[in-house]
Amino acid sequence: MSDKIIIIPTYNEKENIAQIIRKVFTLEGNFNILIIDDNSPDETASIVRELIPEFKDKLYIVERPGKLGLGTAYITGFKWALEHGYQYIFEMDADFSHNPEDLLLLYDTCHNQGADLAIGSRYVSGINVINWPLKRVLMSYFASVFVRKVTGMPIMDTTAGFKCYRQRVLQTIDIENVKMKGYGFQIEMKFKTWKHGFKIIEIPIIFTDRKAGISKMSGGIFGEAFKGVIKMKIRSYFTKYTRI
Repeated sequence: MSDKIIIIPTYNEKENIAQIIRKVFTLEGNFNILIIDDNSPDETASIVRELIPEFKDKLYIVERPGKLGLGTAYITGFKWALEHGYQYIFEMDADFSHNPEDLLLLYDTCHNQGADLAIGSRYVSGINVINWPLKRVLMSYFASVFVRKVTGMPIMDTTAGFKCYRQRVLQTIDIENVKMKGYGFQIEMKFKTWKHGFKIIEIPIIFTDRKAGISKMSGGIFGEAFKGVIKMKIRSYFTKYTRI
């Protein structure tokens, strides 16, 4: 059994899902994959189910009744991964905006360099984003600036969604009590990891916008996250974090 699981949330990713699964399974790292599908109308889940016999004991799926949010999808995946004893738990998008080859770098950062959380960072060595409109690049970059100012976290890419956690991080964080369920979830998970004193390392990646399918990102999502960050910071004054 592998000690590494990649959690990929999906909603209408039929153009990408088979290709991303097959690409991951060509890597040398012996990764397993868990798809969390939110009842995609385009039958993404059906494609995954058809692939499961081909990748027996490597590919798994959890199907949820509807679109319940990115954060709850990952929490579902985290709980599944912990129940099944995985030591290294990854987050990755289905649309190839994250290069599967970089999974090996994230794993090396945790396994060999001692990170408890490895972040594939778009901004730790400049701005490494391809094919995004300038407005979206600026929105994302300055969102991270805002989060750093409010929280004090020394993390350049606070909204990054390409990560590897060691098992003990997710066992320590009260994942059931994560408040933000949209893209702010990514910020809150990093904040909790940092407040508990875990070692966090950012590694530079190149983020390439999707070539197939439709993005789920919007300005409203960022607005929701901004309000959530303020509330999160206020709550932290009244929360005790066990330092690791």
